[in-house]
Amino acid sequence: MVVTVFMLGLGVGSFAGGALSQYARWPLPAVFAAAELAIGAFGLGSLALFHWVASATSGATGLEVGLAAFALLLVPTTCMGATLPVLVAYSVGRTLNVGRSVGALYFANTFGSAAGCVAAAVFIFEGLGQHGAVQLAAGANALAAACVLATLLRGRSAS
Repeated sequence: MVVTVFMLGLGVGSFAGGALSQYARWPLPAVFAAAELAIGAFGLGSLALFHWVASATSGATGLEVGLAAFALLLVPTTCMGATLPVLVAYSVGRTLNVGRSVGALYFANTFGSAAGCVAAAVFIFEGLGQHGAVQLAAGANALAAACVLATLLRGRSAS
């Protein structure tokens, strides 16, 4: 169920991110930052939320537990799926080169995902534990959002 909702959320988010990138009233970097902040905020509250739902569903059937997990993960995975299409639209708009923009962003996304998995497995969970690892990930989301927003604001003040 978790893999299913993760893939569904990424797909729905990709579709939504593509639509948002065409019709957004905010600058695309701000849309990206909002998605990153939402992902990080969910991460900060996720362990407590998961524990609460586990307690609430302790006597539930497998289907009910699966549906609860599905509901919990759909929003953050949708936000995750939206980030890449928003970045692609922004990059293509700036460079006017679809191949280079998509290729560079997919490279960075894939490399970052792989590096994060290795780091989590080898260092982070052992050194920080589950709670610390989640806080680190949420902090990384917040840092990404802050860097993008700072760059956006710096660009506006310069013009």
